[in-house]
Parts: sequence; C-alpha cells; structure tokens
Amino acid sequence: MAASILLVDDQRDILRLLRSALNTIGHELDISEAPSGEEALLESSRRRVDLLVSDFLLPGMNGIELMHKIRARNPEVKVILITGMTDRKVRDQILNAGAFAIFDKPISLADFLDSVERSLGLVRTIFPPESTDKSSPSSQSRVSDLLANFRQDVGAQAVFLISDRARVLARAGELYDSSMEVSLLSALMAIFSAGLKVSKFIHQEQLENYHVFSSGEQDLLFIPVNSMYALLLAGKGLSSRERVVETVMSMLSLRDEVDKSLKHLGVSDHSPVEVEAPVPPKPVETKESLKYVEPPTVTEFENLFKQAGRKKMKTGELDEFWGQAAEKHGKAPASPDVISYDQARQLGLMTDDE
Repeated sequence: MAASILLVDDQRDILRLLRSALNTIGHELDISEAPSGEEALLESSRRRVDLLVSDFLLPGMNGIELMHKIRARNPEVKVILITGMTDRKVRDQILNAGAFAIFDKPISLADFLDSVERSLGLVRTIFPPESTDKSSPSSQSRVSDLLANFRQDVGAQAVFLISDRARVLARAGELYDSSMEVSLLSALMAIFSAGLKVSKFIHQEQLENYHVFSSGEQDLLFIPVNSMYALLLAGKGLSSRERVVETVMSMLSLRDEVDKSLKHLGVSDHSPVEVEAPVPPKPVETKESLKYVEPPTVTEFENLFKQAGRKKMKTGELDEFWGQAAEKHGKAPASPDVISYDQARQLGLMTDDE
C-alpha cells in the first residue's frame, strides 16, 4: 500500500515544490494537499495520513496545534514541520512536541527527502546505508553492539560509523535534530578528506587526529578509524573541559575495537597512510651547462671572402673553404657539394656580370 503524505502550506509554490521533489525519489506515494490547518483536519478525517508535512505558521492554527489535533485521531502519524523562524527556542518547542524533523526556509531538498524516507521506513535513496558483499550478519551485529554499548557507557545520544562516501555503515541512537543529517555527514566527510591530506603532509604512518565541536544543541566528536571510515559521537556535555579528555580517550579505544571488527568484515583499508613520492625537480640549466656559439660578424665574413679571392677554385679547394667556415662557425651549408648561383652572388663570390 502506498504511503500517504499530507502537505499543508498557504503558499502554492511551496506545495508544488514539495510535491515535485517527492515525485523524484521513486517510491509509491499518495500525496494530498491543503492550504490551511482547518482544511488539513478535514482531509485527515477522510483518509489515512502516514506523514504530515506542514508549515509552522498557518492561517488560524499553527503547525504544532495541527499536529496535536491529527495525532488525537491518528497517534502513529509522523510529522515534519517547515518554518521561516530561526529562533532556537521555537525549534526546541517543535522538536519537543514530537516532530520527526524541522526545516528552515529555503528547504534543503536532499535532507527533506531523506527525512521523508526515514520517517516512513522506506528504502533510503538519498543516502543509502553502506553495504558490502563480504560482510556477515554476525560481524555487522558486533559493530552495532559496540556502538550501542559505547553510547550507553558515555551517555551519548548517537554514535555513527560512516564511510568516506558519507554512507552510514552502522548507527546507535539518533541526533538531537536529524533534519539536516545528509548535510552534516557531507560536511564531516569534507573534514575527513582534509585530515587525510594533512596526515600525508606530515608523513603520519597511522591516522591520529580528532575534531571536537562543543556547545550548541549537542556536542560532536569526530575521529577517523582508518582511511575509509570514521566515527561520529553526538551528545550533550561530552566535550566540556571536565570530560573532553576522557571522552576522546574512550573514542580512541572504541576506534581500535571497531577497526578489528572491520578486518573481519573485509571492508577496512589497513594500509598505512600513503605518502606521495616527491617529484624530483627538473635540472636547472646554468650558463655553464649551455653551449653558446657566437655568430660570425660581418667583418669575419668579409675576411673569409677576401681570403677566397675572386679566383676560380677547384672542387677540393671549394670543399676545404666551406669546411673551414663550418668548423669555425658551427654551421654547414645546406648541401656540402652544391651551391646555387644565387647563393654565391649573395655571398659576394660572384658579381652580377659573371
């Protein structure tokens, strides 16, 4: 049965944009629209609604009120709210009310579509989970258990194992606000790639770096496992001055355990950090390495012609003359045996009368 989605917004352009985006992901969806909360309530009374996508500010009731009224009839409905308000208190209010995700305008369509797929339990097409033909269920279960146990031990909200393509291999828990998960993972992979380049630059044999983002809605700690995978830890108070060292050391221990499990999966790259061999510089040509031949001057040519005189030369004398000229000036005539009439006249060996 097709999943039912109800779109609610008083701006027709937004409704058309959302419908067009949903039609691109290839899932069978039953999409309906309403321009106000009151009409959305009427529509929800006529049909089953699996996902409500609504603007927060609507004529009459707002998005939270609409969510509560629809959930009174259908407690299982998932809700995604859209707002132009960036106030953190408003976001907290919406998330605490039970919304699956919240998006600011302009909407990140990749994140929006990913949230739709996750909320409805559909196959993820925007950021599909990492998969490998070599993995076994027991090995994958071990990685998931490691993350789940670690999350519980440190009191975190979520732990992710992410590939260098920003795909999730395993996860435990959810981010405080998973609305922008696609964008977050993409940004972290840019950091991951930059870290690899720095490691090559300083000739690290093994990756040893981590990144800490403190305060905000939740703290984030990001650490590479190897050149293919990284760990993301999210939670509140994890990077305070009192806990940050302990948290990082715990993540390093988790990294080693995950690395061992990835060896059994056969998907881990355990080669040391590759350092590009330096390209030898091209030899610099100096004055000593260049052979410079001084061109003959006009006076030298005149002296040669005077020595030759205007007498007729025998074939052997002519060859000897040109051989001396070639040896002295490093340049032979085009043909050692033949010289044209015009060439002889231009060189002054013959007059125009001859």
